[in-house]
Amino acid sequence: MAKQTPFFASISRLYPLVLPIMPRLIMGLLCALLASVVALAIPQVLRVLINDSLQPGGGTDAVWIASLTILGLGAAEAGLVALRRTFVINPATTVETRMRVSLYGHLQDLTVSFHDRWGSGQLLSRAMTDLNFLRRWMAFGAIMLVVTTLTVLIGVGVMFSMSWQLALIFTAAAVPIMIYGYRFRTRFGKVARRSQDQAGDLATTVEESVHGIRVLKAFGRSREALENFNEQAEELRQTEVAKAKHLAAFSLIVTLLPELALGTGLVVGILLASTGELSIGALVAFFATAAVIAAPVEFCGLLLAMALNAKSVLDRHFEVMDSVNTITSPQHPRSPARLKGALSFQHATFAYGDAPDTPILTDINLDIRPGETMALVGITGSGKSALLQLVPRLYDVTDGSITIDGVDLREFSIEELRSVVAVAFEDTTLFSSSVRDNVMLGAPGASAPGASTPGTLAPIPSAEDREKALDEALDVAQAHFAYSLPEGPDTLIGEEGLSLSGGQRQRIALARAIAARPRVLVLDDPLSALDVNTEELVEARLREVLSDTTTLIVAHRPSTVALADRVALLEDGRISAVGTHAELLVGNSHYRHVIASLDPEPRDLDTDLLDSELSDLNAEEISR
Repeated sequence: MAKQTPFFASISRLYPLVLPIMPRLIMGLLCALLASVVALAIPQVLRVLINDSLQPGGGTDAVWIASLTILGLGAAEAGLVALRRTFVINPATTVETRMRVSLYGHLQDLTVSFHDRWGSGQLLSRAMTDLNFLRRWMAFGAIMLVVTTLTVLIGVGVMFSMSWQLALIFTAAAVPIMIYGYRFRTRFGKVARRSQDQAGDLATTVEESVHGIRVLKAFGRSREALENFNEQAEELRQTEVAKAKHLAAFSLIVTLLPELALGTGLVVGILLASTGELSIGALVAFFATAAVIAAPVEFCGLLLAMALNAKSVLDRHFEVMDSVNTITSPQHPRSPARLKGALSFQHATFAYGDAPDTPILTDINLDIRPGETMALVGITGSGKSALLQLVPRLYDVTDGSITIDGVDLREFSIEELRSVVAVAFEDTTLFSSSVRDNVMLGAPGASAPGASTPGTLAPIPSAEDREKALDEALDVAQAHFAYSLPEGPDTLIGEEGLSLSGGQRQRIALARAIAARPRVLVLDDPLSALDVNTEELVEARLREVLSDTTTLIVAHRPSTVALADRVALLEDGRISAVGTHAELLVGNSHYRHVIASLDPEPRDLDTDLLDSELSDLNAEEISR
């Protein structure tokens, strides 16, 4: 369960964010307050009218004057309400946008380990639903809560000025409301937070189901997925019902007690008027004032609920914003004049943050020469992917160091390191954009001719050069299919590129890494969905185009291993042997076991399914 913080401690964290728009919020507050004061002034006009003008033999001029005064006050109240909206709507949306952009930027900076722990739906609900609610609370709920409180206090003061006996009756009704309000705040706050967290979990389930729809359909698990979703949705429904019950009980009290006080006050007021202690005009004005403040009193339950929801929203927002990015650039980063790309692991040890006593990698020592292709092999679970993710500092070593040309990775700025190192993962991630945008994602940006980032190749200065870089990257990755798409490389490939086959997605991801023009290329078995011939063409083109690029590649097939200059054997989180493929075959029994267990040839499952469907169609056609 999330840590509970005091209400005002949570709300006060919003102050620096709203400080730039505070003048307009104050103006909106003043307009709303003036509108309430104007509404309270109308009963006083009625009191004067009844006491001074509605007497036997009185003229009609006073009635007309009072009517026009009330009409003017009503128009003024409406105008002030409109002004309040005008003052607060635009600045509130500005704060919402700034907070959303700030949250997104912070999420981009946070480490991969943070995203490993958080569901995407939780982050999505914080970025969208929560901040949308906070904007509505800033523009309406917060202002009206203050105005409602002041209106009730001013109204009660006016009521005391007219009849302290009747005012005491209404004040007595406020005591149980205050007591129950304290209990309501505690209970409702917990339920509100639980509701928001459950909504985030539900969003995660929807997102995962949509992204994994092919798997659910292929395994016939749509019904089970629906049942699981139904259970989560039912939990959220029950939580929302609990919220509604708490709010209904509070609304019952804040509505019933003032009404009982009104009935009691009416009886007492008539008795006071009959004895001459209270004038008829004062009696009418008193109950008119009570009617004016009755609505704010009844409305305070909803406003308090909004405030508690806003407090929960802020707690959830700052729960993310307070997360610390542990992988940062040094204060004074080193920037070598030019990097050759010598990659070295020196006693490198790594353990995930939630299991520091169980290292995945232990005392890794490995030197990769500039321009060399090093294959990394090992049985499943030996730590190959974890080792690769240390190179671009997606994770940091927990002990030892990794260097490029003798410079510790932690001495580079993050931006420069990730321009020096390019990565292609086995689990390809593409974006719902065009092939061109996906491939050129990591390409050096446009710059003045001759300018370059230290340690990297010169940036691509012109549109023509960028087009050449795109063509070259697609050619090296053997992704020529991109040109046969409906709009060529500008074809939109859908969410996560799922309109493409697995092999096509891998080739686009590989082209993206190539287009980045790195000094160090890290490949996590990016060719697993390619046939051997295509893999050989890719490897040959890689050697040709990136001849001076150091490459570390996780290999799951003998053909990939054979194309490497040297091979490193990873065993139980340690490098147990390094040598050429032939040397290790002769001298290392565990290496022979690993090679024997590797996949003999790749399969593109998407293409296999398509071929299977075509075969079925052909067989059906023949049978006809």
